[in-house]
Amino acid sequence: MAFAIRIVNLCRYLNEEKHEHRIADQLFRSGTSIGANYAEAQCAISKKDFRSKVYVALKESNESLFWLDLLKNTGVLEQRLYDSIYPDCEELKKLLVSITKSSSEEPTS
Repeated sequence: MAFAIRIVNLCRYLNEEKHEHRIADQLFRSGTSIGANYAEAQCAISKKDFRSKVYVALKESNESLFWLDLLKNTGVLEQRLYDSIYPDCEELKKLLVSITKSSSEEPTS
């Protein structure tokens, strides 16, 4: 939730101050989808459903990293803002990778 709130605020800034609507919309969708998909995974009906929803959240985190890189590399997003949010998105991605891997492992006897 905290990351999604930061994304909403960043996209508001990109729209209002930078007039960057297209990429901000893409970042808004992927960045807020991470938490939404993970929340949905919490009510999964099976282990397979759980893994699937967590994997979607993982893909959305990777997409968000792409949009953040693009915004920085085109000069739309200042380095200080990038440095503030990018590591958080990377950390979410690492957590989701870990959850995906551990939920895929077969139980040991």
